[in-house]
Amino acid sequence: MINRREFGKLIGAGTFAAATVGLGATRASASSSLERVKASGVLRIGGVADGAPYYQKGLADGKWRGFYVDICEKLAADLGVKLSILETTWGNSVLDLQADKVDVFFGLNPTPERQKVIDFSGPVFKNSFSMVVRKGTKAETWADFDKPEMRIAVDAGSSHDAAIGRHAPKAEVARLKTQSDATAALQAGRADAQCLVLILALTLKAKNAAIGDVVIPTPVDFTTSNAGFRREEDQSWRTFVDDWISKHRENGFIKAAIVRNMELVGVKESDFPPGFEI
Repeated sequence: MINRREFGKLIGAGTFAAATVGLGATRASASSSLERVKASGVLRIGGVADGAPYYQKGLADGKWRGFYVDICEKLAADLGVKLSILETTWGNSVLDLQADKVDVFFGLNPTPERQKVIDFSGPVFKNSFSMVVRKGTKAETWADFDKPEMRIAVDAGSSHDAAIGRHAPKAEVARLKTQSDATAALQAGRADAQCLVLILALTLKAKNAAIGDVVIPTPVDFTTSNAGFRREEDQSWRTFVDDWISKHRENGFIKAAIVRNMELVGVKESDFPPGFEI
């Protein structure tokens, strides 16, 4: 049996202990992603199995390849941790970040909608808007494409569509449902050119050399591929990775990783057109 005073002391001690545990949990949850990566010894990223040349998971050996895999392996090595890859999709990558399944996801464009829910690094690389043009079509600048007689195919509502809207509003534009539909129009002679970002244009050319030539119109315009992060108050992880990206863009590592892995889709360094930049 205990009296009321002793019972009060026990209740007070229990309340204090619970409060202490709660405070410890709050502090643990408030630790930054950078601290968690270092403490766990693991860098968790997402990978898209059929996303070559960005990501590719071998059907036979299960091995991951791709330029973002190479880039993340280097990032993990510089941190002194192991790399763990969660198989995901482009569409689920933002959800994986929000659910704390991955620490970073490389390969996202910072659209206004995405910027509402996650944070981004600066550009990992610039993906120039380019044109796949039919043989015999003479055009090198956006002004050359911005003519009423120029027929251009794009996938409706895409960044390619927006680029043509900015640079060639006078052209006859076929806005089709998919990239494949736009390519079919080019192949059938219903279009003189198809607008694609450079990596996609080079991949298309590698699959079908007879389809035409790849041109980067001047002045060069581009979209960007960035790294995405779960939104958190402590920005040390985003800052660390952003600085790391800047360093390895400047020293040429990222460009070399991209060019090397373009071979996964049959593209050699000699296939890149004049004006190529990262």
